[in-house]
Amino acid sequence: MSLLIGAMTIGFILSLLALGVFISFRIFSFPDITADGSSTLGAAVAAAMIVKGVNPVAASAAGFGAGFVAGAVTGTLATKFKINGLLSGILVMTGLYSVNLHIMGRSNVPLLGEKTLATYAQEMGTTVLGGRASLNVMGWEVSSLDASVLVLTFVSIALTGVLLYAFFQTHLGTAMRATGDNSQMIRALGVNDGNMIVLGLAVSNGLVALSGAFLAQYQGFADVQMGIGMVVWGLASVIIGEALVGTRQLGFIICGAVMGSVLFRLLVAIALRLGLNPNDLKLITAVFVFLALVLPSLMRKLRLRRVRLSHA
Repeated sequence: MSLLIGAMTIGFILSLLALGVFISFRIFSFPDITADGSSTLGAAVAAAMIVKGVNPVAASAAGFGAGFVAGAVTGTLATKFKINGLLSGILVMTGLYSVNLHIMGRSNVPLLGEKTLATYAQEMGTTVLGGRASLNVMGWEVSSLDASVLVLTFVSIALTGVLLYAFFQTHLGTAMRATGDNSQMIRALGVNDGNMIVLGLAVSNGLVALSGAFLAQYQGFADVQMGIGMVVWGLASVIIGEALVGTRQLGFIICGAVMGSVLFRLLVAIALRLGLNPNDLKLITAVFVFLALVLPSLMRKLRLRRVRLSHA
């Protein structure tokens, strides 16, 4: 049961990453791999501030702000300096590696013994449960820490999803979505599409960094290597979510990204439980995303071929 709850908690945390990847890859069709660096950036900023005694909520907000700035830099390179989008992300991601090392002062910052959001969740859970260290869930003993962190994470993600949905319903959010759909039309309406892309990438990487800040506090450390492959994880979650909801409506897609992240993490946990070598995890994830990207196109071609053969 602890394994299941842990997988769900990490799935919810990484759903922020999925939402960030959804904004860059799906709304703007921007190949932004800054996420690999901004995820670690959020963790590094939050961990460094928590170690110095800063409130975990403020430290997490600072992590979001740092990712916001990193995304804005990528967008500025792509739109103002006309650098290829993929190359812009590579440049910022590469630079962030050194930035993260300077922020942390070393390659790994442990948070054991420090007051984090997980500590707050445990204190609230202990209060609500009347001091009990565990509770019974369908016959399984679950520690108050695991249950409290899961509930707090779920509430945080639900609140973030609602805020993101509300933002995309505003005039600014609508202009951002329209920029991704048809940049020529939005320019004809007098909107600066470059600024929309910069803001969109800033919000995207802010969410990614926030997921890194949460993940560092949950697992008890921040590491300079923890962001490697995060883009692929986020993309896999978005693809699974789109398959689950089967629609392009914004609200459903946001819910789908969260569901896809949790389901993907559960599948990974089950695979590891069944004996999958952890060294193969990144490779299998990459193969899965490749198949998810290619199979829909192949299926469409097969259906068209059958239709043509039936009319021949």
